[in-house]
Amino acid sequence: MKQVVQNYKSGELAVLDVPVPGCKPGGVLVRSAFSLISTGTELMKVSEAGMSMLGKARSRPDQVAKVMQSVATNGLPATYRKVMGKLDSYTPLGYSLCGVVEQVGAGIDDVKAGDLVACAGNEHALHAELNWVPRNLYAPVPDGLAPRHAAFGTVGSIALQGVRQGEPQLGEVALVIGLGLIGQLVAQLLTASGVRVVGADPDPVRCELAERLGAVACGDPGSAAVANVVGELTDGHGVDQVYLAAGGGSNQPVELAAQLSRDRGRVVDIGKCRLDLPWNAYYEKELDVRFSRSYGPGRYDPEYELDGRDYPIGYVRWTERRNLACFLDLAARGRVDVEPLISHIADFEDAVETYRRLEDGELKAVAVLFRYPGAAGDGKAEAPTVAVPAVRRAATASAPARPSGSPVRLAFVGAGNYATSMLLPNLARREGVALSTVVTTTALSAANAQRKFGFARATTDLDAVLGDASIDAVFVVTRHSSHADLTRRALLAGKTVFVEKPLALTGDELAGVLAAVEESGNDRLQVGFNRRFAPLLREAKARFGARTGPASLRYLVNAGRLQHGSWYLRQGTEGSRFAGEGGHFVDTASWLLEADPVSVYAVAPSGNEDLQVVLRYPDGSTATLSYVTTGAPGFPKETLDLVADGKVLKLDDFVRASVHFDAAAGRRRWVSSRLPKARDKGQSAELASFVRAVRTGGPMPVPLESLVATTAATLAVQAALAGGAPVALADAR
Repeated sequence: MKQVVQNYKSGELAVLDVPVPGCKPGGVLVRSAFSLISTGTELMKVSEAGMSMLGKARSRPDQVAKVMQSVATNGLPATYRKVMGKLDSYTPLGYSLCGVVEQVGAGIDDVKAGDLVACAGNEHALHAELNWVPRNLYAPVPDGLAPRHAAFGTVGSIALQGVRQGEPQLGEVALVIGLGLIGQLVAQLLTASGVRVVGADPDPVRCELAERLGAVACGDPGSAAVANVVGELTDGHGVDQVYLAAGGGSNQPVELAAQLSRDRGRVVDIGKCRLDLPWNAYYEKELDVRFSRSYGPGRYDPEYELDGRDYPIGYVRWTERRNLACFLDLAARGRVDVEPLISHIADFEDAVETYRRLEDGELKAVAVLFRYPGAAGDGKAEAPTVAVPAVRRAATASAPARPSGSPVRLAFVGAGNYATSMLLPNLARREGVALSTVVTTTALSAANAQRKFGFARATTDLDAVLGDASIDAVFVVTRHSSHADLTRRALLAGKTVFVEKPLALTGDELAGVLAAVEESGNDRLQVGFNRRFAPLLREAKARFGARTGPASLRYLVNAGRLQHGSWYLRQGTEGSRFAGEGGHFVDTASWLLEADPVSVYAVAPSGNEDLQVVLRYPDGSTATLSYVTTGAPGFPKETLDLVADGKVLKLDDFVRASVHFDAAAGRRRWVSSRLPKARDKGQSAELASFVRAVRTGGPMPVPLESLVATTAATLAVQAALAGGAPVALADAR
């Protein structure tokens, strides 16, 4: 396996091939997915390694004292050989990672192979492909927390232990000095605890980031701005706590802490900064100076860390491991947001170059992650892949046209809200359509649909419908979890099928549908992706015209919150909201860009159902889908912008549309000439196209290959969220 190492004597950094560690009892062997570079502690170590011997001695007086003691005890020659031997050895880097349990040692029963865990420790959570981690230095990753976010577990524990040492209370005001990685996390944790936070850092970018993540105000510690804000927030009394999260040789942080603290305030040292306490200032205010020891109780205790001996919770509530689990829980619930802290994700094989860029200042970062080969389960360093299943058709004759004058006979499986409000009213009044049979799981709902829309029959027997040769097409409008199976059965029965989105909730379900197509030779399938049929959008696309260069598409879906009890919330059986309706928006983007996506990237920035999805297309075009549930209810549900070749297409919730042109084209803009009576999202035109295909035996409205590609892209969103990396869509055809 490979591991990042450093020679402290020469300063050399390398990625070495080293033996795989054994899986000893009392711990687990973990294959790394993401590991975090501590841009404070690790870079300090890397920088020290590049110093002269005199510089090293000046930077580590504690080690010099040990050397002098050894000289007195063992003599100069023996001490010299010992020191040079230690300096001229490779040492590991890293102490915070997330990975997958590969092997479980004897005595471990809380995790199993395949589980995702966050790991801690500068001897056990190293920048290496595999690590052996003892019981008290790992914690299971909660469901829904991305591996790249779980990799922050150790530094999060350091910040959390520092906050615990400050003993914050609701309504207090705290000052965080130093807004690097630890300082940013401390500020978020304090905000989550109901404390108002003021930040101090000379970097305006870090100050802006902390304010965006919840701090009241931040500024340069050398300016009067910070003191002014503290005075306003505390009526001139000073802050209740100060957290020293800065590094370096300046004594400014401890002096500023004394200046801005209230009487008997608490000063907590988390970072490694100079601590020449100004005696008068600290004495006169009787300041309480506290130190925070790394991840929490248990740190540096070999019986706890190596032997797995836990401290009783009644006596030590928050140990190293419990702090780690607590931080992961906060991140999973969105109380701490680490995504904005990620400045760069580098492939593990580029580790040496990444350290060089950080040390030279070329890469300015708060947090940098290493992504390991197979981080998303594909065993390769390149992007993980989701296969787009091939569409294979058995030799079959084309679908026959209906006899002239005979109606298209339809059956409905399901008669819920969408079917009865959007589909059946349109079909019931359409000439040349006969509503033959409605199938539901309860007799009363079938009877209601029969009475309202004039079905000839109502039943709960699906097999009777699939075996009825007089029925031309079957509409599947049931709950999401049943779509794939019902579609498969209807295709095997030789029916033309209209299935509401989604076509499938898993890759196996999608493969099952395509297996039915291959087995039966019946590819007569339509999925209810209706936006591409919307008249206003079709006219706008025609006005926009052909393009020659790549396009940028932005699609905001203000989905809103669901009512309590909605079956859409049953993610365990019905899939996520985006899995259920995201195909609408992927299909619309692909239709506008006239191609199928080749990769998907997704993030969930706020710890809820909000998603940002980026689709990339073969010609370099991109589509960004913002699917949000936390927006204002009065804002339009769907807004879209398409930009290419000096032109902009804008759609406003299927009510207004416009196309703006470069003046050189001889036109300025086109605006939809009139407001429609109601939003027309294309259901009527879609149904007309479907019925026409059934009647004439002609091509289906959307090629099956496109339906499959859209479904695969929608499913790939979950893989991208879990893996924290773009997912390539590989054409299996």
